[in-house]
Amino acid sequence: MYPIENASRAIELLDGLWDFKLDHGEALAEHWESRFPDDAEKLYVPASYNDQREDPAYRNHTGKAWYQRFCTIPAFYQGQRLFLRFDAVTHDAVIYLNGKKITEHRGGFLPFEVEITDYVSAGETFRLTVCSDNRIDHSTLPVGNEEGTAFFGSDNAQVPAVQAAKKHRGTVNLPNFDFFNYAGIQRHVRLYTTPMSYIKDITLVPDIRKKASGHDGILHYEIELAGPKCTTRDRIAEPLHQESDIRTEELKLNLCVEILDADGEVVARAVGSRKGTLCIPDAVLWEPYPGTPYLYTVRVRYGKDEYSEKTGIRTVAVEGTRFLINGKPFYFKGFGKHEDFYIHGRGTDDVLNVKDISLLHWIGANSFRTSHYPYAEEMYRLCDEEGIVIIDETPAVGIGAGPHMDPYTFPIKDYHKTVLHDLIQRDKNHPSVIMWSMGNEPDTENFPESAYEYWRELYAFTHKEDPADRPVTFVCCQNDYTRDLVTRTMDVVCINRYYGWYNLSGDLDSAVYAWEQELDFWAAQGKPVMVTEYGCDTLPGFHGSVAEMWTEEFQKEYYRRIDEVFDTRSFFIGEHLWAFADFNTIQGVYRADGNRKGLFTRERRPKLAAHWLKDRWHTIPNFGYKSDGQSTPVQK
Repeated sequence: MYPIENASRAIELLDGLWDFKLDHGEALAEHWESRFPDDAEKLYVPASYNDQREDPAYRNHTGKAWYQRFCTIPAFYQGQRLFLRFDAVTHDAVIYLNGKKITEHRGGFLPFEVEITDYVSAGETFRLTVCSDNRIDHSTLPVGNEEGTAFFGSDNAQVPAVQAAKKHRGTVNLPNFDFFNYAGIQRHVRLYTTPMSYIKDITLVPDIRKKASGHDGILHYEIELAGPKCTTRDRIAEPLHQESDIRTEELKLNLCVEILDADGEVVARAVGSRKGTLCIPDAVLWEPYPGTPYLYTVRVRYGKDEYSEKTGIRTVAVEGTRFLINGKPFYFKGFGKHEDFYIHGRGTDDVLNVKDISLLHWIGANSFRTSHYPYAEEMYRLCDEEGIVIIDETPAVGIGAGPHMDPYTFPIKDYHKTVLHDLIQRDKNHPSVIMWSMGNEPDTENFPESAYEYWRELYAFTHKEDPADRPVTFVCCQNDYTRDLVTRTMDVVCINRYYGWYNLSGDLDSAVYAWEQELDFWAAQGKPVMVTEYGCDTLPGFHGSVAEMWTEEFQKEYYRRIDEVFDTRSFFIGEHLWAFADFNTIQGVYRADGNRKGLFTRERRPKLAAHWLKDRWHTIPNFGYKSDGQSTPVQK
């Protein structure tokens, strides 16, 4: 659960300056976990380490990097359990406390924690050391290349150059994805406490029960408790009402689940049961902005512990070719985006999150996809509050190796399942999360049978893992869609297409024709279809009297022409542009200071097309667009 501070729990944020040292292979022999090098430098946490120093060794480091700091546990934490929580360390991490390894974690975009109650005591100072490793290969998510070639966006793809690099550096670590491989302790590190008997997890599944005069909210809940059983000495202070489902006197004394409205008034309550259902009469539903993203607070009390979780009452479902939120057909307007900004790279930035959500409201967007990895939890909590819908994606990007190697022989399936499980566990209670994306742009064309076997197994697994059973998809790359056997079986067909840019470059007449041909194919599949990437690189301030590639005029015309095709298709349920803002990626001849497909610059200044898109999206409603099943073109 996300760490919170209240009368029963405390948090000490371990952000700030840490000692830092790149490891070129000497750390284990020199036992950096016990004695950190004297020539270590200072770096800030949380942030990527790559751009914090004017040193190419930092920028392009492949391998391990070490952090250290000293921490003091306040004496008044006495009698509490102590936990260390890392919101994300990219990609793999080993954690040492006073030179002793206490845990390790695989994966760079999800949190992990370890209880340290038995290692240190309140009032003590301890040494915390972290070894991070950013290497990627066929066993990691995202996937790295082992074939001596780089993602197409790089000019480092010549095999002789790669072999020379291997001889010079001893290794080569090229991404099979088009974003920079930022690394380090990129999200918050916290020391937090709980009582000895505590609330370990909360699962919330909302529903709606219609009635003659509106609807009631239904909330199914399940509480996981840990630690020694509470006794009457630990009973919660407030007297509780008698309930018919009380199982034992002990639970009656020590477990209470309440739902509070936005004014703090209790609207539903249950005692004594770790699992049950609560009814909220005449509930206010959670709806995307500019609707009301109304949030209730679920307050759980157990003995001396208390935890509060905000949630919304809403439903999501796929029905025929429609995506329904609260039973109403929803149209996705938004972007793929990245956690990316100057200097701190992929380091979490709450100010930037606020700014990005403000820009989404400004432009009329209602959604985004966490391309191509789970984002920091603070962003999800903000989207709950602000009414932005999220397609939540794993870091399974780059599962493809060209026509000569079956990527589904890579040793990643079990790990992929672990990531899906952990993602769902982290984000299951967010009303803003309405669909799971298992991955981005895998090879489903060259090895269609292998792809089908791999992704359909994960599809069933994801549905089983999610208590709320949200729709499940993955995002299909530009391919021969007639050979692709698996994309058409997803709950929602999500496709990335670059007609008019990477192929049919600059020829928008042919691009429109290609879109028409492909959408004829998808019309026959009986599925809701949305585009999750389409776009063109655009240099801000580069203008032309004729709309040609790389000009701001071309970007505007590109979207205008292609969006006209979408407007005529009733089964087409959404448009996510690539990308929200320009972002950093591996250098190459296809990239001019990063990927420039943003509707906003990396500094968050709107390009010409953003103003056109703002007019379009504010005309298209969230609900009921194309609801008559007929073509509904938007006036331009």
